[in-house]
Amino acid sequence: MDTLFLRDFRLELIIGIYEWERKVPQPVRLDLEIGLPDGSRAGGTDDVADTIDYGVVAMRVKDYLHNAPQPITLVESVAEHVAAIVRDEFGAPWVKVSVTKFAIVPGIKELGITIERGTRL
Repeated sequence: MDTLFLRDFRLELIIGIYEWERKVPQPVRLDLEIGLPDGSRAGGTDDVADTIDYGVVAMRVKDYLHNAPQPITLVESVAEHVAAIVRDEFGAPWVKVSVTKFAIVPGIKELGITIERGTRL
């Protein structure tokens, strides 16, 4: 399976369970690995129409997270929403999503979650 990746995708989000976390946006890092459907031809055709356009994925994820229909409080929820977008809207058979928050808990530089959804072909 061919895999596209987006690493160190930075966003400023209102996220967290504590009231003080929800007062101002905080930096969040997303790392995505996106499995391409079998038979992806982009390497041979050099045509973005034959692959998943990572620029469109990035814009869609950013738009959703900045305009979610309801507040998102957990990194787990961010990961699930992003995975669903990539699989449902872009047809990826498999996706791995990591979400990282920074310096929220004293003594911990980064915290977050990594999820995988779908089937690696």
